[in-house]
Amino acid sequence: MNASGTFDVTLTPQPLAGESAMGSLALDKTFHGDLEATSKGHMLAFNTTVKGSAGYVAMEQVSGVLQGKRGTFVLQHSGTMTKGTPRLEVTVVPDSGTDELVGLSGSMKLDVSGGEHAYVFEYLIDGSA
Repeated sequence: MNASGTFDVTLTPQPLAGESAMGSLALDKTFHGDLEATSKGHMLAFNTTVKGSAGYVAMEQVSGVLQGKRGTFVLQHSGTMTKGTPRLEVTVVPDSGTDELVGLSGSMKLDVSGGEHAYVFEYLIDGSA
């Protein structure tokens, strides 16, 4: 199954002890389209001394309605940028779905180009085709 739409995100810096190139950010998102939901999460990011090279990890709990099915689930992010070339994986944490989203699995592609944030979510719910 596929779901798509747009999302709004607010990133709020969080303090970390000591001097570091590592950053911590609180995530707040609102999804629109086939996924009508909000999420809260946390991101850790690191910028290297090489321009355009960095990495981040994040976890966010999504709560709302996915194409008519209500529940929550958790997304796990793992992203790197190598001299400006991005690689990002966003996957559903196994067995994190609740209510009508029990059995949810899948991955989400994010597109933040062109001034609007968009997603495409490829997913399965146990028992769906």
